[in-house]
Amino acid sequence: MNMIFEYLKTLWEQAFVIWLSGGWAMIAIAVIALVMFSLGMHVYLKLAGKGFTSVREKTWRHWINHPDERKGPIGELLNFVTGGNSLKDIAVFFEELRATEIAPFERDLRVMKICVSAAPLLGLLGTVTGMLATFAALASGAGGDKTMGLVAVGISEALITTETGLVIALPGLFFQYQLARKLERYKAFLAHLETVCTQKHYKKFNKHKKFKRYHQSVLPISINDLLPHPDEEFCRKDLALSAME
Repeated sequence: MNMIFEYLKTLWEQAFVIWLSGGWAMIAIAVIALVMFSLGMHVYLKLAGKGFTSVREKTWRHWINHPDERKGPIGELLNFVTGGNSLKDIAVFFEELRATEIAPFERDLRVMKICVSAAPLLGLLGTVTGMLATFAALASGAGGDKTMGLVAVGISEALITTETGLVIALPGLFFQYQLARKLERYKAFLAHLETVCTQKHYKKFNKHKKFKRYHQSVLPISINDLLPHPDEEFCRKDLALSAME
């Protein structure tokens, strides 16, 4: 166990020395890597918490007609989008859902894409800086070990920054691609859910209209029609008084 800790400690010290030899560009690459992978984990955990892959379609179709059995993130989603009294309300709810749910994910993925593109460019910039330092050392004409040391530092900075930029960009590229695919599946799920909810509520509203139309045809006379008209009641009282006189 102690040997493993010693090996990890030695590896960390070597990595730290190599990192410092990369110059100022390594700090910028580290910041980009931190931002990129932090956003990636945020998007991953948020999409995983939506629960759209863990609930079967048969289950959430059943929940549309049985609100009391809804549970979890999908149940809360159904409670939100099915709270309207018309098809227009459902469409408005889904538009609001896309604006509040999808837009932040797309924004974070765009930032990740920018970071993926910027990491190798910063590495290339560090390479140029290192090569300039190398040529400056050669041009100094000091000679001896001092010049060779300056050349070695410049070459190390030139190579390490490019390598680090690529090491950061390649995993970030695949990570961003996987998150984009997962987001597309979530968008497809919302589109399918909107279609199913619209169809079911259209049938429900249509059935309600037919029921209302049926009652209007069976009972064409309203309660007000059955009550005596005020003028008719007044005439009846007037005739009664005339008969008594």
